[in-house]
Amino acid sequence: MSDQGLFPAEHRALRELYALTRQLGGHWAKLGDKLEDPPPALARGVEASKGLLSELAERTAAYGLHGVPAATGVGVWGSRLRGAGDLFFERNQALRTAVLDVQHVTTLLAYLAALADGRSDTALAGWMRGWESRLRRIEDEMREAAVAEGGHPDRAVEPYDGSPLGRAGHALAVKLGTLGEAYDSRAGRRP
Repeated sequence: MSDQGLFPAEHRALRELYALTRQLGGHWAKLGDKLEDPPPALARGVEASKGLLSELAERTAAYGLHGVPAATGVGVWGSRLRGAGDLFFERNQALRTAVLDVQHVTTLLAYLAALADGRSDTALAGWMRGWESRLRRIEDEMREAAVAEGGHPDRAVEPYDGSPLGRAGHALAVKLGTLGEAYDSRAGRRP
């Protein structure tokens, strides 16, 4: 047990929760701004991430644990890196990888609930499970939106970011994919 009464694994995971929740909110906000006709789940996820961070700060302060500015700063940088990588994505790819953001947070919340249970901290465990449940609904909505792109195959392969930089990144990704496919095809014909 740490000086704060937490398992060391719990202490680290709580700080990770600050970072990943901030990354989720930042990344999804950028997706919502860039996508034409964004799924409503993106905006709900951004609002939920803000609420979780606010409540998390209150909860962890009781243990002498804080996540601002360092842990949330890591999340800001994580969302910026994710956003830069998204420049190469098609719409469907951006939506499918967004599901991973929230899935990471919901899994971490379940893990933290199990850790709190191990210390018989039913209040913290219940709070974690409540947020896991709320975010799981958003996760399910986001997954459904990503899967629904299969019903719009032309739209699904459009650049996620319609700016000149986004179109250039997408074009580069398509060219690299074409080269890779040609290489694989040639290698597959060899005896």
